[in-house]
Amino acid sequence: MTDRILIVDDDADALEVYRTRLEHTGYEVEAAESAEDALARVARFSPAVILTDFRMPGMSGIELLERIRSDAQGVDVIVMTGHQDMESAVAAMKAGAFDYIVKPVEVGVLIDVITRCLHEQRLAEAAPPVPEGEPPPRGSLIGRDPRMVEIYKTIGMLARNRATVLIRGETGTGKEVIARAIHEHSAHAEEPFIAVNCSALTDTLLESELFGHVKGAFTGAAFSRKGYFELAGGGTIFLDEIGDTSPEFQTKLLRVVQDREFYPVGGEAARRTEARVIAATHQPIEGLVAAGRFREDLYFRLRVVEIRVPPLRERTDDIPRLVEMLLARIREATGRDIRSVSDEAMERLRAYPWPGNVRELENALMRAVVRVRGSVIGAEHLSLGAVAGGTGEDLTLAGAVRRHVRRVLERMGGDEAAAARALGVGLEEVREHLGTDGAGDEASGGR
Repeated sequence: MTDRILIVDDDADALEVYRTRLEHTGYEVEAAESAEDALARVARFSPAVILTDFRMPGMSGIELLERIRSDAQGVDVIVMTGHQDMESAVAAMKAGAFDYIVKPVEVGVLIDVITRCLHEQRLAEAAPPVPEGEPPPRGSLIGRDPRMVEIYKTIGMLARNRATVLIRGETGTGKEVIARAIHEHSAHAEEPFIAVNCSALTDTLLESELFGHVKGAFTGAAFSRKGYFELAGGGTIFLDEIGDTSPEFQTKLLRVVQDREFYPVGGEAARRTEARVIAATHQPIEGLVAAGRFREDLYFRLRVVEIRVPPLRERTDDIPRLVEMLLARIREATGRDIRSVSDEAMERLRAYPWPGNVRELENALMRAVVRVRGSVIGAEHLSLGAVAGGTGEDLTLAGAVRRHVRRVLERMGGDEAAAARALGVGLEEVREHLGTDGAGDEASGGR
């Protein structure tokens, strides 16, 4: 069936030029000199795409667009204008235009936009309906990978006790999500869950945040303040990136974990806490211990139960389900009717290594939603290769080798000599790829 295009413009000469060129391309075309005339033709002609001028006597192109969006769903509108300004472009795209083109319009550009529009329509026609029901709540754990299933089991067991937990995994794998799940399934779920990013705070500020301080303890301490360990009550304190803390702070934390006691900054009387401690790190913490940068006694105290979260690249079979869950969340947040991703797009998602893991996947889908005009994300809408936050991933061969060496080092518990043997190279070569002089320095990489 020939695709039908309805052109709307109060300039008769422009109408004739567009009609001739598009008919020559193979489209079936009708022309209308006003928005009112176009509306009268829509039901009879059933266009797939409407190409409209922005400013016309009577009803404007934006008003026509709004009527079409309301009364003729499934018809896309491309807006053209001779006035290149931000206000009209924003108004057109906000109203739901498929695209916005500035006159004079090159025929090749126009045909490219129409072709892209029809392609997205066909993707939408072939897409399955949007799954019914509420999307999974933010923070839901998704995955059928055997390692994820073991994590679910561990969460269930931990919900019955107050054991200290160490969660390990790369950035973006969902370590805080797991910590929250442990808390929310426990008998103390009504108590506070307090998450602290240890890498974002100096030692002094971290101590004050966790342990509180007394009036006059330091400059600016005009009054006493309770810390998170006291405020958490019988809830949970989640210490993210615990590997970034200093040995001095670790000494003070050890007392809390071991004896359930702490001193506020500047205070002389010990206070008690019943809060559960869950710590997390993306670093090979054994290497930090070997280098003297992390207390071994604290490491063992935190590691009563250890959970290792697999990176997304090692559980690609979970990506389709994750995409479904994330799109449901994005639909709810944006109001966009984004149903699914195309088969080609899914192939790209499954082939990409995801250095930023699930967090990067969510950001990639959100970027695609901003770009897509239809209801299905195609491969052309995906922009992969940049880590969340705008930091470009090193896609060179050297970068790939460096990432592999780091993964092997983590599997070897931070033991560089063991990693070198596993890789079949010398110790100096391992350190050269890591850009460090020792095991402890490597731990700060890969953030």
